[in-house]
Amino acid sequence: MPFDRSSGLLLHITSLPSNGGIGDLGPAAYEFADFLAAGKQRLWQVLPLSPTGYGNSPYAALSAFAGNPLLVSLELLAEKGWIAADRLKGLPGRNGNVDFDAVAKAKMPLLEEAAKNFLHQHSDKDWQRFESYRKTNWTWLDGFSLYSVLRRKYHQASWSEWPEDLKTRDKDAIQKVWEEHHDEIQIQQIIQFVFDEQWCALRSYCGEHDIKLIGDVAIFVNYDSADVWNNPGIFELREDLSPIRVAGVPPDYFSATGQRWGNPLYHWDVLREQGFSWWVDRVRRARSLYDIIRLDHFRGFEAFWAIPAENDTAVVGEWIKAPGAELFQKLRDELGELPFIAEDLGVITPEVDALREHFNFPGMRIFQFGFSDKHAHNYLPHHYVTNCVVYTGTHDNNTTRGWWDEEATKVEKDAAKAYLGTNKKDFVWDMIRGAEASVADLCLVPVQDILDLGTEARMNMPSRAGGNWSWRCPEGKLTAEIAAELAAISEVTDRDLVVAHDNGEASANS
Repeated sequence: MPFDRSSGLLLHITSLPSNGGIGDLGPAAYEFADFLAAGKQRLWQVLPLSPTGYGNSPYAALSAFAGNPLLVSLELLAEKGWIAADRLKGLPGRNGNVDFDAVAKAKMPLLEEAAKNFLHQHSDKDWQRFESYRKTNWTWLDGFSLYSVLRRKYHQASWSEWPEDLKTRDKDAIQKVWEEHHDEIQIQQIIQFVFDEQWCALRSYCGEHDIKLIGDVAIFVNYDSADVWNNPGIFELREDLSPIRVAGVPPDYFSATGQRWGNPLYHWDVLREQGFSWWVDRVRRARSLYDIIRLDHFRGFEAFWAIPAENDTAVVGEWIKAPGAELFQKLRDELGELPFIAEDLGVITPEVDALREHFNFPGMRIFQFGFSDKHAHNYLPHHYVTNCVVYTGTHDNNTTRGWWDEEATKVEKDAAKAYLGTNKKDFVWDMIRGAEASVADLCLVPVQDILDLGTEARMNMPSRAGGNWSWRCPEGKLTAEIAAELAAISEVTDRDLVVAHDNGEASANS
C-alpha cells in the first residue's frame, strides 16, 4: 500500500542507552521518541522484537510471536511497585555495547522476581488485564511459556535434545509439566504481558507525536524455537523431527558458497490446507505491535532456495516456488489492507517484482549500493519510483562513514563525488540529503549515519559468526543541533506535511 511522504530513523530497541546494559522500553525510548519529534521524523524502524537464541540475532529468534524479556524496563516496573528500586542498583549502566550474557545473568532474575511479586500481590483490576491479555494471545502464549520453562530446565538445550516424550509433545508428559511448573509458566506469561503493556504504552506515546513504528518480520523461523516445537506439522521435518531441507541463498557476488541460514522450510501444502492460519495469526500479531511491517527476504515468498539439511554450504540446492500470492490474498481477506514494505534486495527476478507490484508493496533502495557500476545505478535516486523506501544503508551494511573510509573503491568514491558533489568530510550528510530529496515516499536513515560513525558502530556483519547486534547509541550524542538539521531537511524535502485523509480528517504526515 502507498504511504504518505515521510522520513525517519532506524534504531533497534537494544541500541538505546538505557540503564541495565541494554536498550529497553523505559525512559531512553521516550527520550528517543522526543528526539524524533524534534527532528520532524515520523518513522521509527526497529528490528524484530523477539527473544533471541544463539548469537543474539533477532532474526534467529526463539519465537515469532513473543517479545524479548530483556527489552522490558525494570525502572518502569519499580515505578509501578512490582519490585523495589534498590534491587536495581547492581545493574550495568547506560553506556557501552551490549554484553548479552552479562545482561541476561543480571536482569532475568530481577525480571522474574518482579513477575512473581505481581503473581502473588496483584490487584483485581491488574489481574483482569492480565487474564484478558492471556485470552487474546493464547494461540502462542501458552506454548511459548511452556517452551521457555523447559528450555531453562534442560540448560538452554534445543527442544530436539529434550527427553523423547517432551520432544514429541506427548500429551501426558506436557500435562505433567503444566502441573509441576505452573507458577513458573505463569511468570513467563506475566513477563510477556508486561512486555506488551510497555510496548503499547511507547507506541501510544509515539502516536501522540505523529510517529509510526516500523517492525521487521523475518520470513523464516529458527529450528530451535517455540514455533517449530509447537507446530512441527507445518515445517519440513523427518519422522525424528530433524529438518529435511533448510533455508538460505545460493552463491552470489557476496559469497562463493552462498548463505546457509539453517531455518527449516515450511510445508506450504499443509499451510494451504489450513487456510494459512499460522501466518494469519503471525501477521495479526505483528499488526498489533507495528504500524508498518517490513517483510524480510521478500524474495522467498515467490520462490525459496532449498538446501539439503545435511549440507554444510548453500552451493547445492534448488529454487522451489512459494504460494506468495495466495498467502497475501488470504492475509488481505482476513486482515484488510496490508501495511507491508518488501525487502527485495539481492538478485530479484521479474516474478518477484510482479508479486510485489500486484499487491502494491513498496520495495527498498539502498543508496550506498548505487556507485559500483551501471548495473547498480538502480539504487540511485534518479531511478526511484514514489512507491519505494530509500535507505542510506541497513543494519546488514557498514555504516555510511565506515563504507566510505574502509570499503569504497576509487571508482565508487569518484562516482559518489560526481553524483553528490561531495567530499570526504561531508559525504555522510550529503548522502542523507540526497536520500531525503528523492521521490521515494519513505526515507529511513540508521542513527549511526546521523552521528557520522564508522565501522565500530556497525550493527551486523552477516559473514561474521559473533560480535554482532551489540552496538548502542552513546548517551547524549543525539543533540538538539542534529534534530534541528533533520527538521530543516524534512521541511525542505516535504517530508513533514499535513495531509487530508479519506475520512476528512487532517493528520501529520507519517
